[in-house]
Amino acid sequence: MCRHLGYLGPPAGLHGLLYQAPYSLSRQAYAPRLQRNGRVNADGFGVGWYVDGRSEPVRYRRSQPLWTDVSFENVAQVLQTGCVVAAVRCATAGFPVEESGAQPFTVGPWLFSHNGRVDGFASIETRLRELAGDAVTAPDARAAVDSALLFAIAVGQWRAGASLADGLAYVVDRVTGLGAPAPGRLNLLASNGRELAATAFGDTLFVREADHAVVVASEPYDDEPGWRPVPQGSLVTASNAGIRITPLRRPSS
Repeated sequence: MCRHLGYLGPPAGLHGLLYQAPYSLSRQAYAPRLQRNGRVNADGFGVGWYVDGRSEPVRYRRSQPLWTDVSFENVAQVLQTGCVVAAVRCATAGFPVEESGAQPFTVGPWLFSHNGRVDGFASIETRLRELAGDAVTAPDARAAVDSALLFAIAVGQWRAGASLADGLAYVVDRVTGLGAPAPGRLNLLASNGRELAATAFGDTLFVREADHAVVVASEPYDDEPGWRPVPQGSLVTASNAGIRITPLRRPSS
């Protein structure tokens, strides 16, 4: 369920990143090629991007399908950014289809997206809230969806000084450490405007380096060479220096 994408590199048009490729995120909203759970991602979308001179990202989201928002598609033709996180949503059964559940979530300089679900959420919700601590008060952390608490846990780590990647690794480590039921699918993607970080845990993830840019995506948006599948159980860190893929492990912090 859900598809997401992160881009970091020279300023690029949002329309080109989200709409123009043969298998763009817009197309993945109604015809994903590699999605294992759910058939369409029509329960909302969100786009967060960074603008020079602004410390926090701009975020736009709706509860409608990406391909139906013709106004945003038109505006995207004149927007450029060097860093973006975008997602299309297939809502998990039991959670409402509303704008507050569309990702990426944001607070301060961070953007966060979760592709997947937390299995047995009701039985571990209290423990997730304990792990989230004070970060659970962030507005997006109060959304009525399992991803919101994962976001809050990551934010708590980032506020405490953890790196972008270690914050995501901490989330996976703690959720998987809660025991039965199984943790579910925890493909996470985040940015602080300077780098991207992601986990491959339960769903597909691909990376590509081309034209001095790095892309992290649930699935390739074209058939051009350079796409690499990320092994399951991996942590991805992407910056201007390139892409690093390492096994997920307990963060040193």
